[in-house]
Amino acid sequence: MANKGPAYGLSREVQQRIDRQYDPELEQILTQWILAQCGSGVQAPEPGREKFQEWLKDGIVLCKLINSLYPKGQEPVTKIQASNMAFKQMEQIAQFLQAAERYGIVPTDIFQTVDLWEGKNMACVQRTLMNLGGLAVTREDGLFVGDPNWFPKKSRENRREFSEDKLKEGQNVIGLQMGTNRGASQAGMTGYGMPRQIL
Repeated sequence: MANKGPAYGLSREVQQRIDRQYDPELEQILTQWILAQCGSGVQAPEPGREKFQEWLKDGIVLCKLINSLYPKGQEPVTKIQASNMAFKQMEQIAQFLQAAERYGIVPTDIFQTVDLWEGKNMACVQRTLMNLGGLAVTREDGLFVGDPNWFPKKSRENRREFSEDKLKEGQNVIGLQMGTNRGASQAGMTGYGMPRQIL
């Protein structure tokens, strides 16, 4: 990837809006969770958007994170290696993204590799990690480490089965949302074409 110069005009305004969506408090929560989830093999980054991006940029921390959410022996990313080559780092980020999608993250909630690697949209990276944490809490499989209150729980399907008799009973009831004609009368109505009497 070539280094890009500063943006001007509309491009700069768009990038500033994207940068404003980044949440430093959420960064602290995500850092605490990743450190707790991955254990002692991961070092804490310095605070700040750029430092957070550098910490995750090579994909090693992300791959360790997604592996820690699976039982031993079922880790989705089998080969994690440190590399200074850009394509290797981006490949590891892509492996994390594929594993996150298999874990259950909706594809529209997943950031793109360049969002993290170039640091263009770190707010999107935060949203993906937030969704991953929420899904891990919701699963309740004992693999989540940290405070469950850090993430909102995802809703679950609440399927209900009704018998045929119950369904037939429901067809006989007229809900009040459909209206009622109880108490309806034509009192006060005037004939058509007559003016309204205002006294």
